[in-house]
Amino acid sequence: MAAYRVDIMTLFPETASAVLHESILGRACEKGILEINCVQIRDYTENRQRQVDDYPYGGGWGCVMMAQPLKSCLDAVKRSAEGRRTRVVCLSPQGETFTQDTARRYVTDYDHLVLVCGHYEGIDERFITSCVDEELSLGNFVLTGGEIAAMAVTDCVCRMVPGVLADEECYTGESHWEGLLEYPQYTRPEVWEGLEVPEVLRGGNHADIARWRRKQMLERTARKRPDMFSALTLSPEDAALWAEVQKDAARPKIPQPVDCRPAAPEDLEAIMLIVRQARNYLKKHRVDQWQNGYPDEGTFAADIARGECRVVTCAGRVQAMFTLSPNPEPDYEGLTDGKWRSVPGESAVLHRLAVSAEMRGSGLAALVMSFVEAAAREMGKSALRTDTHKKNRSMQALLRSCGCEYRGNVVLTPESDPQPRQAFEKLL
Repeated sequence: MAAYRVDIMTLFPETASAVLHESILGRACEKGILEINCVQIRDYTENRQRQVDDYPYGGGWGCVMMAQPLKSCLDAVKRSAEGRRTRVVCLSPQGETFTQDTARRYVTDYDHLVLVCGHYEGIDERFITSCVDEELSLGNFVLTGGEIAAMAVTDCVCRMVPGVLADEECYTGESHWEGLLEYPQYTRPEVWEGLEVPEVLRGGNHADIARWRRKQMLERTARKRPDMFSALTLSPEDAALWAEVQKDAARPKIPQPVDCRPAAPEDLEAIMLIVRQARNYLKKHRVDQWQNGYPDEGTFAADIARGECRVVTCAGRVQAMFTLSPNPEPDYEGLTDGKWRSVPGESAVLHRLAVSAEMRGSGLAALVMSFVEAAAREMGKSALRTDTHKKNRSMQALLRSCGCEYRGNVVLTPESDPQPRQAFEKLL
């Protein structure tokens, strides 16, 4: 298979050639995948002084590149590429804006690209009219010459030629390939100046990673390039992901810094406010839990006195609490319909976890669970046990998302609720 060929007609061939024969493109040229030639226009002038420009008719500043050297140079290039599908492109601020789709068209429809670099005040219009297939611009600005634009176009086009990059996914997943910006990238270390690599990228679940990346592409394009996003026609799958992105954006943000500490008696007022909010939430969702006055202030006062109650603060305000006991829960020995994987002395027992209404849906609950696990490990425990009402779907979902497994049913004493509770466990 013949190499994909690019001829750049320029007054500064050494400059362009030095850039385009380095790195990835340079290696592709060495392998015969690409052929990139930077052709000196002056070599084709009929003027003894090698002049390629002259004053403009009608007056004005500067000089204009003459048609003859350009036409003679182009004729020589075309003769040496006879039989190829050639496209002659003049780099000009008056051309259509170059896009990824343009580059894709050049790779798909042609195997020979001729890029004409203008200079001075421009090119004799007669050459453009009679010899150029297309004018192309990098954007709404003016450069001193076409070389920088030609190098950019060459790089963009040639990296999509089969064999130049290791795999086509190297460019199909990048910004602009399908009208979207690329997802964010991370590398080692895992934590840099207090900033962590997103957990999903460290989890190893390729389906979750692909889903996260696609959502990031949608969100980034909408935020950074709304003009591009408005031109998209979303597939049903992307439309569903975009709905999730919008839902995520509407969630409350967790104020920083976030801290977990032992609760103190002066935290009781904030704790009981969260309890009342949780009680109302459960009642609204028809969950008969915490509806009979339990837990009350005395419950948490006793937890605090034992050093088992902890609060989670966001920007200095108490926004969540939980009680973690190092002691076995006697009622858990009556587990039915299942079996614990740990023994009582190995387990910490989680009770009375709740998040403020203000932070509900923010992701704080999952962060609280990470504090719970850390505290259990500090106690020297290798497992975590807890229970919740069978209708408390939100708590069950939280526990499962954090790796807890349903182990069976337990009945608590005194029997404030005749329905058995669902028991969960996680090995730490």
